[in-house]
Amino acid sequence: MAAALLGHARAMLDERQVSDGELRFLAERLVEALRDVLRIAESRGAGQSVPEEPE
Repeated sequence: MAAALLGHARAMLDERQVSDGELRFLAERLVEALRDVLRIAESRGAGQSVPEEPE
């Protein structure tokens, strides 16, 4: 979904005649997609620190 939203966002930003409602709807979907991406990254351990190797 994030990839599709990025393409849609780029097209909307390239077009100069976009309503406030359309931009708000897009922003809400982008927030949802970003939340999902962060949740998945955290569940896969992206937020965990990597242990240092012994010298």
